[in-house]
Amino acid sequence: MTIELFIPLLYILVLGSYLGFELISKVPPTLHTPLMSASNAISGITIVGALIACNELGYESLSKWLGMIALVLATINVVGGYAISDRMLKMFKKK
Repeated sequence: MTIELFIPLLYILVLGSYLGFELISKVPPTLHTPLMSASNAISGITIVGALIACNELGYESLSKWLGMIALVLATINVVGGYAISDRMLKMFKKK
């Protein structure tokens, strides 16, 4: 990877990390759980990106392995988010 490609990608990573931290830190505790359980569904976009990264030609490429790790972690995040949402909604059902 050339430096011309690395610098903009690093800039996007740092800016996205800072923006994400600032947004999450401003959420009040009463809204945190519903917002986080809903945002776990957005990790489906990460799954699509990971599938694209895994599909790169070449069996020993770094992006293929990182894509596979991202796929596994995003899948765990989505399934866990739905499990937490389901458990939270069961608390409000009448017995």
